[in-house]
Amino acid sequence: MKGLGLSAATLALVLFGYGASAQAPAKKEAAPKAAVAKKPPACTKLKEADCKARADCVFTAESVDAKTKKKTKASCKAKPKEPAKKPEPKKADPKKK
Repeated sequence: MKGLGLSAATLALVLFGYGASAQAPAKKEAAPKAAVAKKPPACTKLKEADCKARADCVFTAESVDAKTKKKTKASCKAKPKEPAKKPEPKKADPKKK
């Protein structure tokens, strides 16, 4: 009988501990993820004069599509990054005898 009472008491303590941990505040892991996320380029919110003054931005003027007659708004965008240069393949040296 003593063993059964001890087991019941242990079970009650385990359940109580689980309930207390479930009510604990969640860990804040969202802050590091927000810092890692890339910021949108600053070019997107610039006016025409400011956009043209920056070397890393390109201004596209307003235009009308000939087929659909839809207007595209003038906007400032970040210049595309240059693709990484591929190393030149090494040429095989002719064997000297």
